[in-house]
Amino acid sequence: MENIEFYMEHANELMEKSLQHTNGALAKIRAGKAMPNMLDGIMVEYYGNLTPINQVATINSQDARTLVIKPWEKNIVGEIERSIINSDLGLNPQNDGELIRINIPALTEERRVDLAKHARNEAEHGRVSIRNIRKDANDHLKRLLKEHVSEDEVKDAEDEIQKLTDQFISKIEELLKKKENDIMTV
Repeated sequence: MENIEFYMEHANELMEKSLQHTNGALAKIRAGKAMPNMLDGIMVEYYGNLTPINQVATINSQDARTLVIKPWEKNIVGEIERSIINSDLGLNPQNDGELIRINIPALTEERRVDLAKHARNEAEHGRVSIRNIRKDANDHLKRLLKEHVSEDEVKDAEDEIQKLTDQFISKIEELLKKKENDIMTV
């Protein structure tokens, strides 16, 4: 029985990680609002090392369309600006020597539709990941049949894995619905 509990717990942990990964992927999709986490993937050259931007500067939303980046050291303002320009975010930073301001342009309807499609793709990756975890867990449970575990115990465990799968997939659906709503709101 301890093997079944181990696989159940392991599947739950993996599904939770999958959910968190999907949540992170959806959070990176910008919805036209200035959010500091938009810059999370940007690395800045800092004393010879690539360092995440949020470890060399404070990033705040001034308003719904403007991000303000205040470096902790003035001498890296240019490096931060260069990193933002070279990123794939398509943002145009404005450097005044002390601060960097980024105006986030309003999204066109076509861009909103593309972003919603991208969000659906990320959610689908999350659902597929959850289903793969379910499949692996069920495969492990079937192997336990060859050992000392009864068919009833394995069947009950498979039912529990399915319930877990359904719960996590519905959580992904909630995240997607919220993100799509966020993207499509003008």
